Amino acid sequence: MHEVSFRFYAQLNDFLASARRGRRFVHVLRHVTSVKDAIEALGVPHPEVGVILINGAAEDFAARLRDGDDVSVYPAFRSLDIGDVRRVDAAPLHPVRFAVDAHLGKLVSLLRLAGFDAVTVGEDADLANTAAREQRVVLTRDVALLKRSVVRHGYWVRHTDPERQLAEVLERFDLVGQMEPFARCLRCNTRLVAAEADAIANRLLPRTRAEFREFRRCPGCEQIYWHGSHYQELRRLLERAGYRDHS
Repeated sequence: MHEVSFRFYAQLNDFLASARRGRRFVHVLRHVTSVKDAIEALGVPHPEVGVILINGAAEDFAARLRDGDDVSVYPAFRSLDIGDVRRVDAAPLHPVRFAVDAHLGKLVSLLRLAGFDAVTVGEDADLANTAAREQRVVLTRDVALLKRSVVRHGYWVRHTDPERQLAEVLERFDLVGQMEPFARCLRCNTRLVAAEADAIANRLLPRTRAEFREFRRCPGCEQIYWHGSHYQELRRLLERAGYRDHS
């Protein structure tokens, strides 16, 4: 039996039982284990962790815990300079692309609306493998999914409202300045291309042909887009998430 003290910081407390949040506590280990296994057993998925200090020294996930160790666990930082301190989180992806849990279908559409590459896959194992193969960030509300060893980049979405989820993800990955609204197909994620009105006239209703002249086409699924009745509403939604048009 080993008694190890833990302290989790900032948003990592979201994963802990209320009695353990914001304070140091002692956790009993029945056998020698890695700090990664201990952290995840306490509820915190490894992609959310950025720095681990054991007795004041930065360590990696493989470090073995011993009786009496003091462990401090910090979240993955994106904008904070921590110098040459050893980090355990994977290097940030550029550009950031997402693999989104199928239960967050509305978030997928909103990310695409904002111009970001976002795919969804039905089964957890397939989603995790797709993210690893294509270097994507997993977005989910399923903590167990983030604990899969193949997942290197991931984030547990805190909010349940899709619009707030969008704002949360944009802030978490510092993406507000990279938004490119209405650039992707909401159905299949393909980047849109300009379409001449005359070339697609036979696919449009007479009223649409009469009222609009600027169109975009999806090369993937051939969906046609234009600034119809919902355009201003969708634009306001993106502005609430932080978008500002500087053109």
